[in-house]
Amino acid sequence: MAATSLALASAQTVEETAVRDRIPEGGQMLLEADTLVYDNDAQTVTAVGGVQIDYNNNRVVAQRVAYNRATGRLVASGNVQAIDQSGNIIYSDRIDVTDDFRDGFVNALRIETPDKTYFAAESAERRDGVVTTFNQGVYTACEPCEEKPEKPPIWRVKAQKIIWNGQTKVVRFERARFEMFGFPIAYLPAFEVADPTVKQKSGFLFPTFGYKDELGFSAAVPYYVALNPSYDLTITPRGYTRQGFMGEAEWRQRFENGAFNLRVAGINQANPDAFDENTVDRDEKFRGAVTTSGAFRINPRWTFGWDVLAQTDKNFAYTYGLDRYASYVHRSEVYLTGLNDRNYFDLRAMKFQVQEDVLNSDPDSVSQKQPWVLPSFDYSVTPDTPVAGGELSIDINVQNISRDRLAIDDYPHFPGIVPNIIDGQNIRGIDGNTGRATAQAEWRRTLITPGGLALTPLLQVRGDGIYTSFEDNTIAAIEAQSAASDIRDQYWRGMATAGLEARYPVLFTMASSSHVIEPMAQLLVRPDERYAGTLGIPNEDAQSLVFDATSLFETDKFSGYDRVEGGTRANLGVRYSGTFSNGWTTNAIIGQSYHLAGLNSYSTADLVSAGAYSGLETDRSDYVAQFGIGSPLGFSGAIGGRFDEDSFEMRRGEVKLGYTTAPLTVTAQYAFIQKQPLYGFAEDRHEVTVGARAKVAENWSVFGSAIYDFQSEVVVRDSIGFAYDDECFTFALALNETREIDNPDDVERGVGFNLTFRTIGDFGKVNRGGLN
Repeated sequence: MAATSLALASAQTVEETAVRDRIPEGGQMLLEADTLVYDNDAQTVTAVGGVQIDYNNNRVVAQRVAYNRATGRLVASGNVQAIDQSGNIIYSDRIDVTDDFRDGFVNALRIETPDKTYFAAESAERRDGVVTTFNQGVYTACEPCEEKPEKPPIWRVKAQKIIWNGQTKVVRFERARFEMFGFPIAYLPAFEVADPTVKQKSGFLFPTFGYKDELGFSAAVPYYVALNPSYDLTITPRGYTRQGFMGEAEWRQRFENGAFNLRVAGINQANPDAFDENTVDRDEKFRGAVTTSGAFRINPRWTFGWDVLAQTDKNFAYTYGLDRYASYVHRSEVYLTGLNDRNYFDLRAMKFQVQEDVLNSDPDSVSQKQPWVLPSFDYSVTPDTPVAGGELSIDINVQNISRDRLAIDDYPHFPGIVPNIIDGQNIRGIDGNTGRATAQAEWRRTLITPGGLALTPLLQVRGDGIYTSFEDNTIAAIEAQSAASDIRDQYWRGMATAGLEARYPVLFTMASSSHVIEPMAQLLVRPDERYAGTLGIPNEDAQSLVFDATSLFETDKFSGYDRVEGGTRANLGVRYSGTFSNGWTTNAIIGQSYHLAGLNSYSTADLVSAGAYSGLETDRSDYVAQFGIGSPLGFSGAIGGRFDEDSFEMRRGEVKLGYTTAPLTVTAQYAFIQKQPLYGFAEDRHEVTVGARAKVAENWSVFGSAIYDFQSEVVVRDSIGFAYDDECFTFALALNETREIDNPDDVERGVGFNLTFRTIGDFGKVNRGGLN
């Protein structure tokens, strides 16, 4: 084995090449080989056998290398492997390059880049250190098959010439054809893509396609404009066979502390009559939207952001599937949040936007009944230092709501059936302005007795200041109800709670399992809720009341601040958890709530009948229970429900099942809610949701989902599709249908698909049955 430095052997040559800017002054070329042959007359050095040359972060490994000191060229042959400064690996039988790898010629080569993209060619030539031309070249981002290297990759591009410009970061293909699985599917005279190392490059993106009954088939060809590393622009012309041309442009900009985007979209509908009669989709011809969102870190604790949708009509973004804004309900907001240790601050201005197709003049228009929330404010602080040996927490909530249309749900008249319910109407939103400020402080401390009994005393105080400015129609609607009204401009409300919670966990251990049974009891002593039983205080944020096992031991079971639980109450229950040596786990809880004294807040009227059918409106509540299991085999399940306190009839129930393994993922959920006619639901509600994805072969999978409403016997939504995924290519296709419960024959169908070629681009999008 011989090793030498070619720079030391010929210092004069190194200096000369340094002058020519081929190699840095003082640079050394280190060579290892079995045999070295010097020809001073020809000024060549020939290395034979196990040759390895390292120079200026370039490396060549070959069976034979000849170096000409006069011309500064290296000729390597025999299983040549060269690695340049960028990390590209070149495989060839013979290469002829300058000693700085700036220029050269290679026969029968294959190149592997650091990010696993591959070039191959009959020959290649490198000029000026930046431009490489591949003759009869092949490009792909798919790794070759180790077992069958001759097997064609998933996709590749073959071209008469592939020109890779390392300075402009562009790869140009001339007289190219695109192949999949070895079969040509497209011929392209010439096209360009960005260098695989490029993160940002102007040019056309892959087209997208779609279909929707009212819109027809659609196609879009986005054009990406890389203006600067910190901002860019995407222009997307999109054509619909039934509605014409829609233009869309999105500006995105990044800063050191955040980013924002601004998008505009618009269309002059060619065929509005394709939509149903008496809809905003048919009523409008020119339609468009402006959207913007952003988030900025003011400092490590504070964030300012926004997400706003402004459109010519309330259903444009939903109808045309505007990305990130195509949901049925969107919340436009501006916010400021702060988080530091155990302190939390949140200030928001919000507008709820329901994207529906009914006309604004329709009295059933939900969107016209949505409020402005100016502002919504939450502040929470928990001091790190204990107070009297316990934990103190302080919460503040402020909200101001403005609405210009009365939101009333009518239902059949049931005189005298349920005395705590407004008879005939629920006033879910007032016409006018209301505001509320709430401050609450809670202290609790857990004490463990020598016998293992855990006692947690708690004290809580709360105060509310409420103001109202009702329009005349709201006042008339309140006074028309069967319950007594107490309409004021302002209300002051306070509540104090003293409570004690007791838990006694008992551990049982067996040879192959352990079990914990924990009886629990909670006593809460409070005065009556002020103004309960009279109508006047709006209920905006406590309309949803779900009493189940998860809320059994909540201090206040109302979902928001507009209502407050009063009266003396006891909550009793038993919790269980089990762990088995085979990896299975179980958990359960069962219990009941008791109203002991004072006025039961859940049996009193408010504007939305929040306590109706909650299971808490009687002195002895319904039973609530929940049971869950988990296994190391991928199976999990949970079942829960609420049962009548006397007959044990199910009032509410839910079942969740899941199974996840490498080849199969299945989820299923069934929900049942008994009818609540005076709460606005005249029929029982049964609904089942299922979703599945299965791997049927290597890289291939099928997926699907469905939602079925038992009461209407309608499949509300269903989807089915298949997908192929590997390291360089992804394809997915899905067919979906949507039906309205009250009009199941009107089916809205759509097709979604996605193609992704690594390093080249992707187009289309698809929801894989709700399973990601």
